[in-house]
Amino acid sequence: MVLGFSPPTGYHSMFLTRLRHLYTRFMAPVQHNTKVLKCDLAAISFLPSSDQPTITSEETLEALKIASHTLVDLAQTVVFPTETVYGLGALALNSDASAKIFSTKGRPPDNPLIVHVSSINMLRSLLPPGYIIPRSYEVLIKHFWPGALTLLFPRNESIIPTIITAGQPTVAIRMPSHPVARALIAIANAPLAAPSANTSGKPSPTRAEHVYRDLDGKVSLILDGGACGVGLESTVVDGLHADGNLRVLRPGGITVEDIERVLQEELHDSPSIPKVLVHKRDYSDTQLESAPTTPGMKYRHYSPAVPVTLLQTRLESPESTTATKFLDFVESLESGDSKASRKKIGVLAPTDSKIWDHLSRSSNIEWHRYPLGLLSEPSTIAHNLFDGLLSLERDGVDSMFIEEVGEEREGLAVMNRVRKAAGTSVRIALD
Repeated sequence: MVLGFSPPTGYHSMFLTRLRHLYTRFMAPVQHNTKVLKCDLAAISFLPSSDQPTITSEETLEALKIASHTLVDLAQTVVFPTETVYGLGALALNSDASAKIFSTKGRPPDNPLIVHVSSINMLRSLLPPGYIIPRSYEVLIKHFWPGALTLLFPRNESIIPTIITAGQPTVAIRMPSHPVARALIAIANAPLAAPSANTSGKPSPTRAEHVYRDLDGKVSLILDGGACGVGLESTVVDGLHADGNLRVLRPGGITVEDIERVLQEELHDSPSIPKVLVHKRDYSDTQLESAPTTPGMKYRHYSPAVPVTLLQTRLESPESTTATKFLDFVESLESGDSKASRKKIGVLAPTDSKIWDHLSRSSNIEWHRYPLGLLSEPSTIAHNLFDGLLSLERDGVDSMFIEEVGEEREGLAVMNRVRKAAGTSVRIALD
């Protein structure tokens, strides 16, 4: 069975050697002019009975045709918006094309990619012959596709290149709900591999200008569909275990609470309802972390070019410093420029946080504030997180502080990203 697949000795070593060969052979040539083409989201629609889009804007249709030509005929990468973040896309079933994703991003070859489809028919074309989609997956697809949910499936070895899965026996697939993303895949008539469109390890882009600042000259084309609605990557779910439970490998745009709710609604008559287990909250898997089946599990991610510190403010403890000591700590930080007389410090925190009252005027500190949204609206905080990191980086701050939020609903995904972005943490008291 696929789930019991065990690679022969030396398989991963040979696989990584092959990936390094592809990386070297297909190093992305420098593009001297990165073109940005705007797309009108309102001009794109899908009828429930059709897998093909209706596009009423000639400008948008032309942009999508150019992007499709670049992907299919030239086998190059294209940046396009999704509801989560902007993606760097290439043909998922073409190893040579997909290799250019790794070279453009500087992405490690053992970090797998997510495959994006535009229809259920396209999904089925990627699955092993005779594979039956689990009932739990049918429920999630019904409620969350198209959308910010990625599901793990057994890899069809005759179709899915090993470069996509990093040699793993499973493949991560999702159907984006963003009109531009779904229309591009449909027009290209091919599934697209598409990680976030940024240099590996940096914060994911949620606006076309984020991509342009980072990858200008490294990609030929960016489709500009405005700001991404969700602002964080998709939730990744593995439902392929024998116990029938669902494992959330990466929290994201679809919350654990929403997944649990629809399972309860749809499977209440079943003998048992699958549990929803969150990696590193409800269970751990060191083998999975060393050889991940999905992105975002192994390497440090989402980090801007300056140090990031997590402010732990939600739990009181004897180790908590006072707010005054916090300011002393900030003022003691070395500026990125030893000649600078004032330190530029960026702060990201909920709009209604008490921290704003403690950012006093100081001759040594120039505060750069980025309110993320109300504590009661974690989806807004999620939407603004990456834009905040990238905006403060653009402002030239010497370091950043991010205040923690509760790990409920979208807050779980927010803290997953913040912990990966932050190099250090400090516990403070704001009362």
